[in-house]
Amino acid sequence: MNMIRVERSEPLYGSVRIPGSKNSSLALLAAACLADEPVVLHGIPDIADLRVIYELGADLGLRVDAGAKGTVAIDPRPIGHAILDPAKSSSFRSAYYFIGSLLAKFGKVSLGYPGGDDFLHRPMDQHIKALKMMGASFTFFDRHYTVEANELKGTTIYFDVITSGATINVMLAAVRAKGTTVLLNAARDPEVTDTANFLNQMGAKITGAGTDQIRIEGVTALKGCAYTVIPDRLIAGAFLMSAGVSGGSVTVQDIVPEHLTSCLAKLREIGLELEADEHSITAYSSGHLRATRVRTAMYPGFATDLQQPLTALLTQAPGKSIVSDRIYPSRFKHVSQLIRMGADIKVRSGVAFIKGGGRLHGAYVHASDVRAGICLILAGLCAEGTTTISGVQHIDRGYEDVVGSFRMLGAKIRLDHADASEAAGMSL
Repeated sequence: MNMIRVERSEPLYGSVRIPGSKNSSLALLAAACLADEPVVLHGIPDIADLRVIYELGADLGLRVDAGAKGTVAIDPRPIGHAILDPAKSSSFRSAYYFIGSLLAKFGKVSLGYPGGDDFLHRPMDQHIKALKMMGASFTFFDRHYTVEANELKGTTIYFDVITSGATINVMLAAVRAKGTTVLLNAARDPEVTDTANFLNQMGAKITGAGTDQIRIEGVTALKGCAYTVIPDRLIAGAFLMSAGVSGGSVTVQDIVPEHLTSCLAKLREIGLELEADEHSITAYSSGHLRATRVRTAMYPGFATDLQQPLTALLTQAPGKSIVSDRIYPSRFKHVSQLIRMGADIKVRSGVAFIKGGGRLHGAYVHASDVRAGICLILAGLCAEGTTTISGVQHIDRGYEDVVGSFRMLGAKIRLDHADASEAAGMSL
């Protein structure tokens, strides 16, 4: 079993190049299946979730050539069916994008129930409602479900809650639907805009992406193109927080600062000094952190994916901080692991109350999901002794080489393999 060991580190200094967005890449790879010609994507990270996408695509007949430096060539023309392996498609949540990308072409899509980071069964009701309004029908079985449609028809859809996944999925389906589809109360995330820009470059007719109203006029064919994915704002935010946890200064390069506006505002409020130019951001430790209050929200609010690493930072801020996650109120599995390290945190009804400024100590802890893993790495950087993190496979789902990236900044971190006796001794 692989594990990450982190020791208390000196202040971090240096820069990190931010890879392409995981969440955008998942959507773009599915969107490429809509094309009638080959597509080339640049900046795609080499992470576990995307390798599963390649396997799923190969099972369908999709040709994928993942080359060097994040360039992926995709040829959707050989796809012969839309029946996805239930086990593979259940291993990560966004496999549902294959519904939007394949339903118009094949009339029927079969796949496993959503998996990945499960924050108490995040619902798919908005996907189901919207696709039914476009003419699809759903049949649910024990291990998988099927979606069928003789013809998808454009319509006006109002999302009862703002959801990035459903906005993207329905946008994919609408691209080759008959007529015009209007999405109201749509998600405004950069990943939604990125997907729309990619589709438009292939010949789709989408307007309004980045606002809460998106209009899609259906087309009958999509051409090939070359496209570069946006950088991962969530990875960038976590590395900026590492400067506050450890001290020093950390620069994230190849980033769009506008995508991190709410995060940067909160980090300044906590006490970090920040400088940004067109494609990079540098965070400087002032040496004095301040407690704060954070409420997660859909973009452009503070991202739920940054709530967990921020919690690690706030354990070092003297005073009482409050973190409220209104997106996924159950997304606090990392708290019990921080408590093992000596953190003083209580969680009630989706709100974490953090008494910061105390010392953390190394412990055996477990990463329950990718963002929890980064939270524990940040905590380990400022904890006395050695922090040993299991659940590395979850971190690998979203980070290409997290150990190497932190080591470049001067962190004392390494990847080890636990022997059987050590693994058995972990009571997580």
